[in-house]
Amino acid sequence: MSVDLPLGKRTSYPQEYSPSLLAGIPREEGRRALGLTGSLPFTGVDVWNAHELSWLDPKGKPVVATAELWVPASSPRIVESKSLKLYLGSLNGARHESESAVRQVIAADLRDVVGAELEVRLAPAPHEALPQTVDVPAGVCIDDADVAIDTYTVDARLLEGSADASDEVEETLYSNLLKSNCPITGQPDWATLFVRYRGGRIDREALLRYIVSYRDHAEFHEPCVERIFTDVKRSSEPRALTVFARYVRRGGIDINPFRSDFEDLTDNVKSWRQ
Repeated sequence: MSVDLPLGKRTSYPQEYSPSLLAGIPREEGRRALGLTGSLPFTGVDVWNAHELSWLDPKGKPVVATAELWVPASSPRIVESKSLKLYLGSLNGARHESESAVRQVIAADLRDVVGAELEVRLAPAPHEALPQTVDVPAGVCIDDADVAIDTYTVDARLLEGSADASDEVEETLYSNLLKSNCPITGQPDWATLFVRYRGGRIDREALLRYIVSYRDHAEFHEPCVERIFTDVKRSSEPRALTVFARYVRRGGIDINPFRSDFEDLTDNVKSWRQ
């Protein structure tokens, strides 16, 4: 990877607003490795939740908020997570007239990095207590399957022959056991993975073994999800497929890639680990 990234490097946190801190990573390299060189077999979005955001109002008083960044999967680049953390930190001492002004600044700066229009949603701190709820995922959890597993490096062959074409179903399966690793720092990335499909019934034990095979795999969140989508599509041949991962927060940011060939993501409901 030839892009100069701040990940894994000793870093001084910025004292002034600095969009130059942002670093983009081309999606092309990872997709080429999956054989995705033409039209993409999916659409989707990467939803970033940034929980450490603050700026100053015109009188110099701090404002705190959270941000949702909806980056289309069609963008040529993703933003590197540590560079985003540093960039958002650089807003701490900047004065802005309004929340709308901050949203416009963030949207413009990130558009230049990812190479596409994106949606930025800000949620200022509420003035009243909100009810604390934990989202229970819709679908069937496959984690209780009594299976022996000894493969912890990605192996798409674990999915071969896993779909029964004679048993047509429409279902959502999910697992809390997805773990991959940052390819730069080696830090673990934990996620809940959803697979929603229509087609021949996928063997749940085979799918679970495949998901666990990411345990020692080093790859960023977005290409991991695209790899899973591609492997399931090629091996099980569902007529419709969605793969969605909600990753655990690290450095105040969680990343949630969504890829589908039949539906769009319409909400951003956090999982119990987020």
